[in-house]
Amino acid sequence: MKLVTAIVKPFRLDDVRNALAEVGIQGMTVTEVKGFGRQRGHTELYRGAEYVVDFLPKAKIEVAVTDDLVERTVEAIIDSAKTGKVGDGKIFVTDLEKVWRIRTGETDDGAL
Repeated sequence: MKLVTAIVKPFRLDDVRNALAEVGIQGMTVTEVKGFGRQRGHTELYRGAEYVVDFLPKAKIEVAVTDDLVERTVEAIIDSAKTGKVGDGKIFVTDLEKVWRIRTGETDDGAL
């Protein structure tokens, strides 16, 4: 089992959700986050005053999947989130040691 964590541009979230549904992903956790990578934020103009936006809004998507779904999940996220511009995001895949479904007590693959 793996935890796939993706940081994407917020306006790509619906596209990513739809792509993951097509792969067979039944659930996910989405968090509104802020951050920056190589782009280092940007400068904006507001009422004639210039100010620096250090942290840009992003959407963090977390999906727990079985080992056989990892590649398809990552490909679906890349295909749906990619704009070809700086700040498209990152995907992290980490091992899940154990998973429990609270309601039924199921564990591991059965809990996903």
